[in-house]
Amino acid sequence: MKKIVVIGPESTGKSTLCEKLANHYHTRWCPEYAREYLLEHGTDYTYDSLLTIAKGQVALEEKYIKETEQSLPSAPSSRQTPLLFIDTEMYVMQVWCKFVFGKVHSWILNQVEQRKYDLYLLCNVDLPWVKDELREYPDLERREKLYNIYKEIMIHQKTPWVDIYGNYEERLQRAINAVDKLLIH
Repeated sequence: MKKIVVIGPESTGKSTLCEKLANHYHTRWCPEYAREYLLEHGTDYTYDSLLTIAKGQVALEEKYIKETEQSLPSAPSSRQTPLLFIDTEMYVMQVWCKFVFGKVHSWILNQVEQRKYDLYLLCNVDLPWVKDELREYPDLERREKLYNIYKEIMIHQKTPWVDIYGNYEERLQRAINAVDKLLIH
């Protein structure tokens, strides 16, 4: 199974891209647990809430990995590589903790080291910010600062990554090209 993570600041089209990619490749995508948690518990979160959200994200991801593996054809002649698109992971939790509270839970840092993925798609902030009840940073300066933090992380880790920018269709095409390249190798 190939696991492709879509990361980046809020309101950069991560969920939309995951859904479109899953549709394009006829597979599944794992949503961001934080949205579910914050809608249920409210947006007045704490440092400890972020650890709960991180653990919820990992559990949700594991559920989707298991369900995706179980849905695979058992015939060895099947040459299709199964894919799972993941909206958010522990780098996002690391950045969120550090940006808001100035520190990161060791559990999250351990998960960053342990969890392995095949490709990161880093969503740029060149889309207009869209207001919703969970989003916190509408100003471009903070959005760019967060994007640059993610980009620094991508540059200094080992998994291949691609910068995703442009309008929604351009983003989708860049992502498809990156995934297709991953599948060839």
